[in-house]
Amino acid sequence: MDNERKPLEKEDYAEPACVLCDRPYGAEPEVKPVPQMRIIRKMDEYMSRKDYAGAERHLLYWLEEARLGHDERGMLMLCNELVGHYRKTGSKESAFKYAAMAKDLLERLDFDGTISSGTTYINIGTAFNAFGENAEAIKLFEKAEAIYASSENVRPDLLGGLYNNMALTYVALGEFEKAYPMYEKALDTMKKVDGGELEQAITYLNMANAVEAEKGLDAGESVIFDYVDRACDLLKNTSAPRDGYYAFVCEKCVPTFSYYGYFTAAEEFSEAARRIYERS
Repeated sequence: MDNERKPLEKEDYAEPACVLCDRPYGAEPEVKPVPQMRIIRKMDEYMSRKDYAGAERHLLYWLEEARLGHDERGMLMLCNELVGHYRKTGSKESAFKYAAMAKDLLERLDFDGTISSGTTYINIGTAFNAFGENAEAIKLFEKAEAIYASSENVRPDLLGGLYNNMALTYVALGEFEKAYPMYEKALDTMKKVDGGELEQAITYLNMANAVEAEKGLDAGESVIFDYVDRACDLLKNTSAPRDGYYAFVCEKCVPTFSYYGYFTAAEEFSEAARRIYERS
């Protein structure tokens, strides 16, 4: 008989976590990552059809899968998507619920100060801005700006989105002297992005609205119409694919074109969006 003493393994002395599994107390649960890119691609399909109910079911299903699989990175991504989804559908309570969950996940993952945290703060800040919580929104945007400033290789599209949303919030707060430089930074940054003309068009329309808010339509007329003309040209001549996102941007811009009397452009872009949705 071999009397050599063998070292005890953890499973020899640790009690199982439950009667249905062999994982001992204190052991880290196995992480089963959700397929993030596949989730995003499917989400794009729902949005290209404007199937908001399907998009919501899709995101909530995968959030539960991520929770059951202890995939907190996946949960963070899905919470961000849900914040954006509920912002678009006007569901304030739900948007703020998942915003709070995303902030909690940043802390649990020890992601504060990373580019991921900056992107999350922008996403949450955009929701706060959309629902009129502008003082809180600008705090989040300024926090994101500080993170991006201290990070290398931040994608230009992320910076462009940040600057545009900061400018919108400054306008809402009546701080026009801070808004216009941010709009200019957004325009310059999006020139570096393929298909960035779409975001530039949105920025020019936002600038037109800012001028009107500050000076009034009559006093700011020449500048306002110059900005609207530029937005119209960018949407018509963009190198961006005519896909669901192009349709979304067109629909987003149509009310502003109509408001400023660009009825032909509004009809043209509305029709372009309709054709894209019909073939999706």
